[in-house]
Amino acid sequence: MRLNVIHETHYSYSSQVVLSQQLLHLTPRALPWQACDAHHLSVEPEPGEFGEGTDFFGNRVARLLIAAPHEELLVRAESTLSVAPREQQALALPQTAWETVRDRVRAPDGAALVEAAGFLYESPHVETWRELAGYGAQSFTRGRGTLEAAFDLTRRIYADFKFDKTATSVSTPLREVLKRRRGVCQDFAHLMIGSLRSLGLPARYVSGYLLTEPPPGRPRLVGADASHAWVAVYCGEAAGWVDLDPTNNCVVDDEHVTLGWGRDFGDVTPMHGVILGGGEHELAVHVTVTPLES
Repeated sequence: MRLNVIHETHYSYSSQVVLSQQLLHLTPRALPWQACDAHHLSVEPEPGEFGEGTDFFGNRVARLLIAAPHEELLVRAESTLSVAPREQQALALPQTAWETVRDRVRAPDGAALVEAAGFLYESPHVETWRELAGYGAQSFTRGRGTLEAAFDLTRRIYADFKFDKTATSVSTPLREVLKRRRGVCQDFAHLMIGSLRSLGLPARYVSGYLLTEPPPGRPRLVGADASHAWVAVYCGEAAGWVDLDPTNNCVVDDEHVTLGWGRDFGDVTPMHGVILGGGEHELAVHVTVTPLES
């Protein structure tokens, strides 16, 4: 699949901003299944300082500083990508019992296990507690393969929780999401990550996009009109990481574009920063993902 992604973020301030410093996660990762053929980032007003690099998790980041007074900020990222199918390959991976994976990451003795173990613990947006472990345990019965059980958890979240854009905000606690049984992709990703970590399995938060208008014969996926989020679960040394989308009840395939990953939303917020001045503000975000001819 060849895709074009446009992500526009527009801030309007009630009074002048005299200084703005921003960290952007808007550049897709280069991955075995994903090539970023072109990427362009534009900022208005033009930054006085601009730099690019990678963060702790290997995600591409941009840092900018605007020292000129301004009442609006427009950031536009456009990318052209080639994304290979990976659902069938994921489903064919060797299965390892989830207890075996749990025990291996408790005492990691190799680079892959050490990296995976970093995603075992609570993080600012993901707590672990008994009720959350109990919810996940319904899928992780004794001896069940890790991917099979994780996909069952994906299906259950999809069935048990309602997609509702008005139900939550960035600050809504995970305990409230579990209680109210509604939210958006970010909430469902955090819920699934919390369930997996509560059982002793590594899970990471993946930020990206979905194809806005799918090709003929494919269903339109929920959450395609904004940045999207899903989960990668570590399925053992033979299978590695597998991406699952609880919002859409699917294994992630070539309709998903990966921006980056971290412990939770806070590690890969598309745009995050500090400003001096500005007063009240209005925020508009528009994402468009369209297929291109191969």
